[in-house]
Amino acid sequence: MHVIDSHTGGEPTRVILDGGPDLGNGPLADRAQKLARQHQAFYRSIMCEPRGQEAMVGALLVEPVDPECVTGVIYFDAHAVLGMCGHGTIGLTVTLAHLGRIDPGRHKIETPAGVVGVTLSDPNTVTVTNIESRRTRASVELDVRVNGADHVRGDVAYGGNWFYLIDPSPIAVEPDNLSQLSASARAVRAALQARGITGDGGAPIDHIIFYGPAQDDGVHGRNFVLCPDDAYDRSPCGTGCSARLACLAADGRLAPGAEIVQESIIGSTYRLSYQSGRNGGVIPSITGKAYVMAESRLIFDPHDPFRDGICL
Repeated sequence: MHVIDSHTGGEPTRVILDGGPDLGNGPLADRAQKLARQHQAFYRSIMCEPRGQEAMVGALLVEPVDPECVTGVIYFDAHAVLGMCGHGTIGLTVTLAHLGRIDPGRHKIETPAGVVGVTLSDPNTVTVTNIESRRTRASVELDVRVNGADHVRGDVAYGGNWFYLIDPSPIAVEPDNLSQLSASARAVRAALQARGITGDGGAPIDHIIFYGPAQDDGVHGRNFVLCPDDAYDRSPCGTGCSARLACLAADGRLAPGAEIVQESIIGSTYRLSYQSGRNGGVIPSITGKAYVMAESRLIFDPHDPFRDGICL
């Protein structure tokens, strides 16, 4: 299996160029569901140790339905198939350029969440124009104990994946607090499930974000993002930033076209802005940098006792 690894703001992406399962040629959303239901062993073997690493996201290249798109892609981590992935799209775009498949300029990529635009400015810098993002519920209170408080309050929003966004965080968003932030985010996600709070159509809210103040001038804020596989996002999270923009717009805290900088828990940044969407949401713009790290072939020896990965 031919793969190329990159990282976007420290968050790894593994692009699978060949060797994936036959998912047919229907809509990408249907093919993503087929991958999730019938081929879990495939994507877990790629993402989990010993081949994969914590926080890695896979990007399986597939034929697009839309002929204007340079490729179709289905994203996944060790736990779930994803609707969209912002850092993964930046990494994929840089990977396609590395392979000579695209030149600098504007391109389209088809995902299960919809067609997204990408602009490759230089070999490492990409701007993603995401699908329309929206807030669906504001100021949802949960009975969950976090850092001495009995309740948390946050917004439910969609940016290609479903998020519960807590601002301000009851825990300082600092690297020294990673364990506490992770445990608290898992408790919040469990509380959402217990209350039956979901995204549209019963979609699980599987990403949790805590927001804290920035430490540097010119940065809007710092975030901690817990992903479905319980790893924290090293990047500021592209789909999470899209959900954030939808919330800021809904509250009148950011005007269309105004740019802010969002920082991750490790200090990597994205530049963000939005335009108004056609259906009451926002069209996010996310600019970040990715770097290719490795090109290799994965081997699946039938005698290897950990051929299917170690996913504990």
